[in-house]
Parts: sequence; C-alpha cells; structure tokens
Amino acid sequence: MTELDDLGLAFAELASAAGRVVMDVYATDFEVRRKADASPVSEADEAAEALLIPGVEKLLPGVPILAEEAVSRDGLVGHQFSGTEFVLIDPLDGTKEFVSRNGEFTVNIALVRDGIPVVGCVYAPVLGRMYAGGTTARTGTVQPGAEVGALGPMTTRPYADTLVAVASRSHRDPQTDAFLADLGVAETRSAGSSLKFCLVAEGSADVYPRFGPTMEWDTAAGDAVLRAAGGTVTNPDGTTFRYGKSAEGFRNGAFVAWGGAPLR
Repeated sequence: MTELDDLGLAFAELASAAGRVVMDVYATDFEVRRKADASPVSEADEAAEALLIPGVEKLLPGVPILAEEAVSRDGLVGHQFSGTEFVLIDPLDGTKEFVSRNGEFTVNIALVRDGIPVVGCVYAPVLGRMYAGGTTARTGTVQPGAEVGALGPMTTRPYADTLVAVASRSHRDPQTDAFLADLGVAETRSAGSSLKFCLVAEGSADVYPRFGPTMEWDTAAGDAVLRAAGGTVTNPDGTTFRYGKSAEGFRNGAFVAWGGAPLR
C-alpha cells in the first residue's frame, strides 16, 4: 500500500460515515429544495458535507477544499486552485437518484494535484459498495457507517471485439447516442452518479462518454478511481481531461472515460 492508497482508504472511512448520515435522511420524508441554479438539494447533502469537510481538513491540513454545497452557498471567491493541490467533495452525487429513491447516488471525495485526480473515493451507501483509488484501485462491500476494513483489488478489463458502454440515466443526449453508434458499441447500460466511472473501473463496461455539463466535484473521485484501475479520462479529442478550471467556475466540458487507452 502506498501513501496515496492509504489516503484513499482514509477517504473511504469518511465516506462511510457520511453515508450513514445520508441514509438517516433517506429513511425520512425529506424535503427537497432548489438552489439558485435550479438543481435539487436536501438536508442529506448539507449534513454529509458538514461531516466531510472537517474530516478532510484533519487528514490534509492546509489543503484547500472545494465542496459543492459550500460553493453554492458562498460562491467561488478565493478558489483559485488551478495547477495546485486541492480537494473536491460532492457529499451527495446524484441528488435526482436520491429523490427518486433508486439507490444510484454516491458520496465523492478526491484529491487533485497539478490538474489530475490522484486519490478518490466513491461510495454508494444504498448498494453498500465502496470504491477507492490511489496508486491502485480497490473495491468492496461496506455498510453505511461501518469500518471499511479490507477492500479487494480492482482493474479494468481488456477491450474485446464488442464494447459495452455505460451512460447517464438522467442526462442521456443525442450527442452521446451518436458517439456510441460511431464507436460500434454493442450494449449500453444506464447508471446514475459517479457509478458510471466505477462500472468501467471494475470491468463491467468499457467506455463512458459524457457530453452534457458537469462540475469538477461530480467527476473527480470517479476519475481517480478509474485511472487507478488502469483506465483513462480524456477530452473528446483524446487529450488528458484536467481539473482546476477556475476560470470556467470549475465547470467541465465533454469527456470520455475509457477502460484503457482511448480508442479514438
């Protein structure tokens, strides 16, 4: 285990604790509000983030943290992290999945260095599935609030003659369909939140394209897990997908997550 792997497991412990907080709200008749950008938010997002931020500050003293709900509340003033080290937190990725109660939402934590996510954790509390990546990628079953314990190794699979893609359950668009048709994908599976990255990382799929808008905290943790498992995340032209885009408000452009080297 390397230092980055150890940090990934420490992130996983925090994510498990946050997952317990999320599930406590999930079991209630919770209220959903709309933020200024019209995206949904619940008590679960805010309570989980209130646990995660001090937890990360204890692990990484002095490292700047960019967390979704804090940014929504306080704005981006002072968050000039491009080319440096910082943490991205999405306390509840897939709020639409949370509201619809399909279980496909996650807790995301990632450490970015020089534009690349080098450590990440994605936790799906309803599914009890933990994914962590640093130098290597690991996965296992963890119930919300439980100690993480040992996670097993995880790698992507080699490309075969027929490709399996995973696409967004809530944000499918014609550009995605055209990309998949041009690539000759034989089967497409749907999933919510950062689980799409993890399906590629665990070898259940080969490619995940996304042409609709996302924020950096939506993708960094899954990106880190996939890179650690042997995959790549690129811009549509094949160049490396990077983080710290403060001039764009930390908004992502289109990207493609691959189980190996890009196929185009």
